[in-house]
Amino acid sequence: MSSAERETFLGAVHVGVIAVERPNRAPLAVPIWYGYQPGGEVVLWTQRGSVKEKLIRPAGRFSITVQDEQWPYRYVTAEGDVSAIEPAQDADARAIAVRYLGEAGGNEFTDQNLSADSVIIRMRPQRWLSTDYTKE
Repeated sequence: MSSAERETFLGAVHVGVIAVERPNRAPLAVPIWYGYQPGGEVVLWTQRGSVKEKLIRPAGRFSITVQDEQWPYRYVTAEGDVSAIEPAQDADARAIAVRYLGEAGGNEFTDQNLSADSVIIRMRPQRWLSTDYTKE
């Protein structure tokens, strides 16, 4: 994929799988909702003290993979350094939830789950890997 194609693909709605190293075990790989606009940062919403947050904080980096699960397959992996881990703001968390659940569902989900322990983790992609079998 071209740079523009992979950024557009990452910006589409997919369940992402993030991977982050962990000591004495295989990397943690878990599905997650995320936000991304081409040229911007990958944005994750999680809770302080979650396994994801506790591993990403010291690692200082993670990767995310998104894919089409039906032929012709396509996927994009982006990795980079964490640019911020900060208390979640309502607008950031709500944007992620609405992206996946629609306006009503996303607002309800945010109202029920955003808390003082919610954090936003930001990563600016620095390295990419992608394949697009629609081009073959």
